[in-house]
Amino acid sequence: MLPRFTNGVALAVNGVEILDSRRNPAANRPDRSSPEIAVIPSALLREGANEVTVRLLVWGPLTGFLDRIYVGPDDALRPAYERRVLLFVTLPVVLAAWQSILAVILGMMWLMRRHEPVYGALAASMAIGVMQTFISAPSGQSLYGGLNAVLIASAPLESAFGVLFFVLFLGLKLPRIAWLLFLPGLIISATGLFGGPGPVRAAYLVLGPATVAFCLVVIAVLVVLAFLQRRDAISLVLGSAVTVVLFFCVHDILSILDIAPDRRIFFSRLSYSAVVIAIGIGLSWRFARALNQVDGFAARMIGLVREAEDKLRATLARDEERARAIALAAERTRLMRDLHDGLGGQLVSIVALSERQRTGGPPIGEAARAALRDLRLVIDAMDDIGGDLMLALGAWRERLASQLRAHRIALDWRVLTPQGLPVHPELRPGHVIQILRLLDEAVTNAVKHAQAGTITVGIETLPGDGGPHGRITVSDNGQGFAGPGGCEAAPAGRGLANMKRRAERCGALLEIVSGPEGTRVTLDLPARFADLEAAGG
Repeated sequence: MLPRFTNGVALAVNGVEILDSRRNPAANRPDRSSPEIAVIPSALLREGANEVTVRLLVWGPLTGFLDRIYVGPDDALRPAYERRVLLFVTLPVVLAAWQSILAVILGMMWLMRRHEPVYGALAASMAIGVMQTFISAPSGQSLYGGLNAVLIASAPLESAFGVLFFVLFLGLKLPRIAWLLFLPGLIISATGLFGGPGPVRAAYLVLGPATVAFCLVVIAVLVVLAFLQRRDAISLVLGSAVTVVLFFCVHDILSILDIAPDRRIFFSRLSYSAVVIAIGIGLSWRFARALNQVDGFAARMIGLVREAEDKLRATLARDEERARAIALAAERTRLMRDLHDGLGGQLVSIVALSERQRTGGPPIGEAARAALRDLRLVIDAMDDIGGDLMLALGAWRERLASQLRAHRIALDWRVLTPQGLPVHPELRPGHVIQILRLLDEAVTNAVKHAQAGTITVGIETLPGDGGPHGRITVSDNGQGFAGPGGCEAAPAGRGLANMKRRAERCGALLEIVSGPEGTRVTLDLPARFADLEAAGG
């Protein structure tokens, strides 16, 4: 087993080559610690002494290094070899896989948020680092010589993108000469593409490690300055990670250049994972801070919306109050007109009757009582009933019972549904007075013309397409006014015409059926009362 070597190694047993690391592109990088192990076929062994030849292959200005080799049974050497493979081969691949996923995520974030180049710079840096791990080309002169040049130049380019990321991430201003950081990597690539393996290695040794070290120093200085200014935890984490990478990078460079004598164990690639972890922590912290800012902004917006809602609610309340005042004024106008048309006309009749009948008598008394009923009806309609028509009907019931009692007519009051009538918030005193006058007209007709013994008032709520609606029925057991055969439509007359007009103003339906068995007036109230102004009331 060959634990460590620089740069390539070939192994022969009794003159027969059994291992050449140049066939394994991943094993020849001078900054890697890839081990090699070879099984000696028994056919190559001979009695007595056997010759094992190890050739160290060195190219470029780099000096070679071969650690102690181990020869022995496979069972004894294989565990140590696998541990080294796990540490220096498998673990970097796992870290590179994680880095590649992070690079893809950052690349997508940059594509979605072009105005934040910090994600693009970090994605580019990580993508280049991943390329060094997963893409390997054979060394020496080959068709892949150009690819080797790109791979060799990737470390300076990766470091330059790293500096760009830290400048943007820390919120610093990027100087115009920052593009010079990419110049060494471009020179190495051009040298490799047009000059071959030898010149590119020389160019890399001159420019590569110096560029990487310079970038790491710049990053360390930026992070330290940011920490001194902000005193935040993320700057401390980033600074610690960069310090670790910087230390091992310098260690590896000195080892490669034989300045620091050691056993050529390289840790810079492994320590780079500390930077990846620190960057992940920094991005998570930044993402969490952005979420907190979004939550704070959302809270402020909710407060502003609530304040606007309160103002709008207050404005609506004022508008409703103003509309209510306007409606009340219009209602008073209508009531005054009703008083003029109803009570005023009756008072004029009283005056006229009194002038013709100086002694007074039943016509004057009847007109006075009618005027009094109309006055009470208007007063009842003016009460605030909150849209509950049952309250107005209750007051009407008391007056109706007193009126019928004087005529020796029984009142049968029936509430057929427990809830009575639906509550209508849009109900106005104008609606109430129209309904009560309509019902009064129906009762007056029954009293005057039907010679009825009982008047039945039914109240119920019925379902409908537009919602539940109320129904009020006034029926009597008198002789009716349609004759013996009966009919569904009442004959034309001023009182019945007034009843129909009042029903239409409210948006209600009126049905009058009269026959020998009596008269039934059915008033189907609307699910929502019409505006009296729109209805011409």
